[in-house]
Amino acid sequence: MAVAILDSPVKSLTQVIPDEDRLHFDLHAGQWRAFHSLARFILVLAGTQSGKTCFVPVWLQQEMKVKGKGDYLAATATYDLFKLKLLPEMIGFFCRAARWGTYQATDRVIVSNDGKSRIILRSAESEGGLESATAKAAVLDEFGQTSVDVGAWEAIQRRLSIHQGRALITTTPYTLGWLKQQVYDRAIGGDPDYAVINFRSCDNPAFPVEEYERAKRTLPAWKFAMFYDGVFTRPAGLIYGDYQDSYEGNLCKAFPIPKEWQRYVGVDFGGTEHLALIWLARDPEKDVYYAYREELGGGHTGPERAKEALEYKEPVSLWAGGAQSEDQQRLAWATAGVGVAKPMFWEVESGIDRVIGLFKQKRLCIFDTLTGLRSELGTYSRELDGAGEPLIKIADKERFHRADGLRYIASHLPLAALPDLRPEAGLPADPRARMVEQVDRETKRRFEDAKRGGEGIHWLDQAGPPERGWGG
Repeated sequence: MAVAILDSPVKSLTQVIPDEDRLHFDLHAGQWRAFHSLARFILVLAGTQSGKTCFVPVWLQQEMKVKGKGDYLAATATYDLFKLKLLPEMIGFFCRAARWGTYQATDRVIVSNDGKSRIILRSAESEGGLESATAKAAVLDEFGQTSVDVGAWEAIQRRLSIHQGRALITTTPYTLGWLKQQVYDRAIGGDPDYAVINFRSCDNPAFPVEEYERAKRTLPAWKFAMFYDGVFTRPAGLIYGDYQDSYEGNLCKAFPIPKEWQRYVGVDFGGTEHLALIWLARDPEKDVYYAYREELGGGHTGPERAKEALEYKEPVSLWAGGAQSEDQQRLAWATAGVGVAKPMFWEVESGIDRVIGLFKQKRLCIFDTLTGLRSELGTYSRELDGAGEPLIKIADKERFHRADGLRYIASHLPLAALPDLRPEAGLPADPRARMVEQVDRETKRRFEDAKRGGEGIHWLDQAGPPERGWGG
């Protein structure tokens, strides 16, 4: 079936009008710009009810005409969104209006009438499903939601790599996580592979201007900007709002860590699929900590992950992590050769304050390669009350394993700059030095306790804890 696009943008909602052999699309100005973008990765960042999801099949059909027969991917953030929004749009367009194919519910695919092409329909809630095919193009609806991890976006790119396929992301902005960092910032930074198309809710001619103005009068400014203007802004309740994901702030380009720098590792046990490790290195001259490595999941047990972590053969001064109740996990790691110290304090808020303090002092920098941790720092938020004000409770706290690993190890890092505590420097008469000595004694005690109950613990010399187990 042929496709006709009007010669100029018109102010009306996207409409699919079948006749004998043609489909006519009346695109509003924002949809028009997205349709004609030549970028490989297109982000449509727009307000609610602005005509995002209904545009998805229009763009995909045009891309299928260019790429030819094969597999294509259409995904959305959650199964509920898939069932209620994306699936009806795709069936309505490809199975009814265009009469292109048939939906097969068992496999969740739309198969073309000639059997030579498929549209694979998936939800980001199951990242494994996103790895199910080599796709020629992908459409990703509402991928800015907090439930979508950066791993889903990375999986999509792998599926597109063979054909160098294009992707269309349509979403309202929700957080300052990976979507902003990995897509939006690249586009506005001039990367030719990326483009951002922004339009407001009222740019959809079907959206009442009176409703747009009512929302503007009654909603908090940050919420209106995100949900009706489709603009990234700092949302209420963002916990690490002091983290600046820029090279002028707390972000830095990756560089080789000098061998003599001491390392610190935060561990969030989190089960086999969500066990997180965050590796820090301390610059002894500047007294700055660099988060340079992140690991998440892997499907291995705690002792297996402990042994894998030792394979880096790096001078780790301290491993720390786990909740107050996770002594069994710490013991399991100890028997595998890694002594994981308890956090310096158990209160979540105290750990958060320590991380924020390090960020504000510019003494904690994140390598730009740590996309998972960066995304969590831009997403980690408090729940909001009915008036849109933050509560003390953290939203979806169980999802932020990398951020928890950072919080655990940060509890052992001082906010005030330490004197040089290397053995050759001696110990000045300073209250902080006495604190370090106290931590050392506690670390050694835990080492001896674990040694009696296991096979020994790995330290720098694999014989015992370092003389200075904290602070570098």
